[in-house]
Amino acid sequence: MRIGMVGARFAGLDGVSLESAKLAEALIRGGHEIVWFAGEIGEGFNPSVVCDAAGFGTSENIEIGRQAFGGGDPVAVRAMIEDVAREIQRAFDTFIDEYDIETVIVENAWAIPMQLPLALAAARVIADRGIPAVGHHHDFSWERARFAKSSVPDLIESLFPPALPSVAHVVINSLAKRDLLDRRGLDSSVLPNVMDFETGPPHGDGGDAFRRIAGIGPGDTVLLQPTRVIRRKGIEMTIDLASAMDGNPVVVVTHPDDLDDAYWAELSVQADGLGVDLRIIDVGRELSALTSAYEAADLVCFPSLYEGYGNALVEAVYHRRPVLVNRYSVYVSDIAPLGFDFVEIDEEISSDAVARANRIVSREANSDDASEHNFTIGEAALSYSSALGVVERSFSTIKGL
Repeated sequence: MRIGMVGARFAGLDGVSLESAKLAEALIRGGHEIVWFAGEIGEGFNPSVVCDAAGFGTSENIEIGRQAFGGGDPVAVRAMIEDVAREIQRAFDTFIDEYDIETVIVENAWAIPMQLPLALAAARVIADRGIPAVGHHHDFSWERARFAKSSVPDLIESLFPPALPSVAHVVINSLAKRDLLDRRGLDSSVLPNVMDFETGPPHGDGGDAFRRIAGIGPGDTVLLQPTRVIRRKGIEMTIDLASAMDGNPVVVVTHPDDLDDAYWAELSVQADGLGVDLRIIDVGRELSALTSAYEAADLVCFPSLYEGYGNALVEAVYHRRPVLVNRYSVYVSDIAPLGFDFVEIDEEISSDAVARANRIVSREANSDDASEHNFTIGEAALSYSSALGVVERSFSTIKGL
């Protein structure tokens, strides 16, 4: 099939862009063709059509969001949405016709109401044409406090996500599946974050390049936190771990995108007070640089307070690295039952976690066995082939496809 991947943005290191790219590769390997449609499109998403009006950062969309969730006049807000939606709808119709699109995957545009005109335009085009579609939902409006009150509640109720006969729904965890059924009466399939376990990670330089760029000495222990600097990532717990460990641990955060300046300032004060070496090193977007970062890690730390699934956690398993993880809700419901062997914490660094971390980095514990065990589980449950199966089964449930 020729599949149109539709969203507000396919660019950068955000979870939607990363998972969309992986899903597209899985579909291509399954014999499908992929064409992209979005307001912003980065390198690697080709062939593609850019519709500027569908992006997050336009002045019109920013104003719509401010008015829709800031007490704006309902009639005026609806008029703004309709005006932009018509422009997107024309572009989307043309995209479908020019590329002879047979099916569509809508990436998060029907889940989180950050681009209301795109959600409306996509629903109208798909409803009018009856074209088969999958709504791939990464996070929902009810999961964010700022979307709790709206000037256009009817649109939020009907579009996020829409109940259309030609649309199947896919979510990223079992808790979202339950919520979607309870709140909208819509059944869905679960597609977790995945990696290319079939191929396996590339052979890197053993972490030499990353250690050199990060200024890591030969006697330093690397506690790698491969996340952005935002509060829900729990970086303060990695600092607490470093302060309690033996030797000379260095905490290295890898993604400066969307950096919360106030949070980073707090972390810096905490690290200074505890005598912890805290650094942020941008690994960029090259696979070789990310591979070197993981290979340099003595322990990957993922103390997130909340995740839709946990892309960096899956990456660490893929790169066969030992992991410390906080037991956030989706981890407890969907990931821990798979049987991974991680150092687990419950929102604070325990003495047992410190002892296990010390044994891992000192090589007293055979972390290779645990990492190989974890990779085998990932290969079975979180691979590209499993993603392909979920989407193809979802398409098969749509009447007439």
